[in-house]
Amino acid sequence: MALDGVFVRFLTNELNEQLTGARVSQIHQPNKDELVLALRTFDGGKKLLISARANSPRVSFISEAPENPASPPMLCMLLRKKLCGAKICSVTQPSLERIVLIEFDGTNELGDSVKYTLACEIMGRYSNVIFLDGEHNVIDALKRVDASMTTGRMVLPGMRYALPPAQNKLSVLEHEPDEIVDRIIRTNPPEKLGKAMLNSISGISPIISRELEYRITSGAQLISDSVSGVYKTALGYYIDKLVKNVRSLSGEPYCIYDENGKPKDMSFIEIQQYGTLYTVKKAESFSQLLDQFYSERDRVERMRAKSQDLLKLLTNASERAARKINTQQAELEKCADREPLRICGDLIQANLYRIEKGAPFADLENFYDENMAVLRVKLDPSKSAAQNAQKYYKDYRKAKTAEHMLTEQIDLARKELEYLDNVFDALSRAETERELAEIRSELAQTGYIKSSGKGKGKEPKPLPPLSFETTDGSTVLVGRNNRQNDTLTLKTAAKNDIWFHTKDIPGSHTILVTNGKEPSEDAIMQAAAIAAYHSKAKDGSQVPVDYTLVKNVSKPQGARPGSVIFVKNRTVYVTPKKEFSE
Repeated sequence: MALDGVFVRFLTNELNEQLTGARVSQIHQPNKDELVLALRTFDGGKKLLISARANSPRVSFISEAPENPASPPMLCMLLRKKLCGAKICSVTQPSLERIVLIEFDGTNELGDSVKYTLACEIMGRYSNVIFLDGEHNVIDALKRVDASMTTGRMVLPGMRYALPPAQNKLSVLEHEPDEIVDRIIRTNPPEKLGKAMLNSISGISPIISRELEYRITSGAQLISDSVSGVYKTALGYYIDKLVKNVRSLSGEPYCIYDENGKPKDMSFIEIQQYGTLYTVKKAESFSQLLDQFYSERDRVERMRAKSQDLLKLLTNASERAARKINTQQAELEKCADREPLRICGDLIQANLYRIEKGAPFADLENFYDENMAVLRVKLDPSKSAAQNAQKYYKDYRKAKTAEHMLTEQIDLARKELEYLDNVFDALSRAETERELAEIRSELAQTGYIKSSGKGKGKEPKPLPPLSFETTDGSTVLVGRNNRQNDTLTLKTAAKNDIWFHTKDIPGSHTILVTNGKEPSEDAIMQAAAIAAYHSKAKDGSQVPVDYTLVKNVSKPQGARPGSVIFVKNRTVYVTPKKEFSE
């Protein structure tokens, strides 16, 4: 990912312009890796996210703040005590380090003016947020680092804050283009030009070094020690351009999207190396770029962390149901081979007079066989012939009964697996704590979670279904979970509304509200696309979606939440999509 030192320089300059003079009104800590500062700025209220997540560390404004826990962690309480009401006096970056220093003017318990600093280290899995006093001593940190975790740089309360060890690279802020070009050419041992630039220039990421190499060589492969002539001139030109870009703070935010429209990378210069394979778009600001790039990923990460116990429970329940089905199917196959038991019983019954007591077997003509072949029938010497016949009949009836019961049990286990898949799907799309709480309540109701007995108060009011609009103004409602699916389909929807669900794929019940009118073909196709989007086939194409009138949908007696049957349906194939415009 291209959140490199140079990118952080542009981001820091942007934040400094917008945050200097802002005051902290509130601080939240949604989880162990993130802080959110609510700020009063000259442009109104803003929320600043400081993330130390391993795969999405950053400092940026956010459009939607993550949900907060019921009780704030200790670090959050400490920051509220020290920083609420404090004014931001500067946002800086030491050299080209991937570190943003946010300095505050605050007051202590006696009312004296004091300075504090939040050191936001944006360094992949080593990312951290460290709270410092006016002397740059550590007060606390999101991630404390002690001697058991590292032999180098420790981060503990009372210790002096120190920058990470410097790399043996040249900074574009401190060295001239000629020096940098000379270092690249003299890289020892010689390397490909892009890698040589990456290992020689401080603060640039792989995508920038590859882009410079692409522009210099027009895509050709070149080793650093063979750079000469026109290539050396081109190298000097682009390094000089990079130096001026960084020093003059003239970089611009660009996002690279793959063929599916998903953010792939970002940069402070326009990227040309991918040709027409990927799309490059310019963002309004570096902060907005980060918010767009990471928002969906962070949402998934946050919900995954908060739903770990549910995921584990559902995984165990699914594996248990699958093992049960496999075992019962093996037993069912044995039951299918029960007819010889009845035949043996019939043959013994027809030949009681011929069978001597105590015989271990009897060779009897099989009158069920066209050729009357002799069949050797095993006997229990301790039983009479009649008792042996009854034993064969008993084993036959037992196998027949087992077949019936096993068939029912396998059907129930398959329905349980289908139900668990639906809960998995709802859990994967949950975006808030309230949605998780509703899923927990559903699992408690169906017996998968034991009720703690602590909640004597009222349950929170259920969330409304998701609502969307087609291009002709029709409303489309989507259930968030199985219980809401039942309510939406069986209670909320009118009989002449249209019900949608992905064919044989876990997903949400979707209702196209018709208000008693005939819906347009476009509205039906768009509602189907919305239903496909809110299903396990979200990332697919040509997804089959069944639809019918709500009056044709019913719930079997005793069926699990979200399970219904329907008739008179039609099927359309659509590409999942949740929003439409004229």
